Amino acid sequence: MLKIAIQKSGRLYDQSIRLLNECGLIIDNAKGQLKVSVQNFDAEILFLRNSDIPKYTESGVADLAIVGENVIQEMNVEVKKLIQLGFSKCRLSIATPKQSNYNSILSLQQKKIATSYPNTLQRYLQSQNIDASIHQISGSVEIAPNIGLADAICDLVSSGNTLFKNNLVEQEVILHSQAALYANENTSKTKKDLIEQLLFRIESVQRAKAFDYILFNIPNKNIKLASSILPGLKSPTIIPLLTPDWSSVHSVIEKKQYWQIINKLKSIGAEGILVSPVQKMVL
Repeated sequence: MLKIAIQKSGRLYDQSIRLLNECGLIIDNAKGQLKVSVQNFDAEILFLRNSDIPKYTESGVADLAIVGENVIQEMNVEVKKLIQLGFSKCRLSIATPKQSNYNSILSLQQKKIATSYPNTLQRYLQSQNIDASIHQISGSVEIAPNIGLADAICDLVSSGNTLFKNNLVEQEVILHSQAALYANENTSKTKKDLIEQLLFRIESVQRAKAFDYILFNIPNKNIKLASSILPGLKSPTIIPLLTPDWSSVHSVIEKKQYWQIINKLKSIGAEGILVSPVQKMVL
C-alpha cells in the first residue's frame, strides 16, 4: 500500500485533494482526519504539517508526498522528485522597503534580513559572497522592516500584493517553486508498479488541461485543409452528415492556440463549432 503525505490544511491541501480526485482516487471524510484509506486504489493518505512532510518522506513513514519545492529546498532532505504538479506556483524572493537605497545584491552587505527560510537564504547569500545577518521568524515576515526588526525580508511571493501593502519592493528572486510529487528513495524501487500507475494518471490529467475537444461541421471539399489546421494527436475523426457533401470533424486543440485555430476554421467554412474541456488524455 502506498502512503501519500499531503498538507493537512490550507491551499495546498485543497489542490492536492482535487488532483487525487481527478486521478480517480476516492477519498472520503478527509477533513479533520490524520489518515484515510483510498477506496479504489491501494493507498492511504497521511495528513501532516507542511514542515513535517519532507522528513516523514525521507525516513519512509510516507512513500510519496505532495509538497512545495521550496519546502524540500529548505529542509535539504534526500528525496526523489517524480513530477512537478503545476499548482501552488510562487517564488522565494528578497524584498526591501521602497524608500531603501537598493542598487544590487551588494546593498545587503552587513544588513539584517528576516525570513522563514534561513537555510535557503544562507546558501544564496554565500553564493553571492554577501555577509548579512539572518533573523529567523515564523509568520508575518513582511512586517519586520516596518517594526525595525530587519532591513529586508526573504519570503514567498505569489501575486506580490502582500509586499505592496507593506510598502516593500521585490529585489532578488532566489528560487521559483511549485507543488511537486516526491518519493522516498527506497519506495521508488520497492513499490514501483503502484507509483507508475499513479504517475500515469497524474500525467493524463495534466496533459488534458492543455487541450480542448473540438467538433465542427464542414464541406467535404475542405476536410483536408481543416485537418492541416488542427494540431491533433494523429488525425481528426471524420463522420459523414446526412446533409450531402458535409461531414463532422472531431479533434483536440491546444488551449493556447484556441482563437487562432477557430478563426482559421471559420475562414474555410466551418460551422457549428463546439469546444469542451478534456478531463483525461491517455496517449
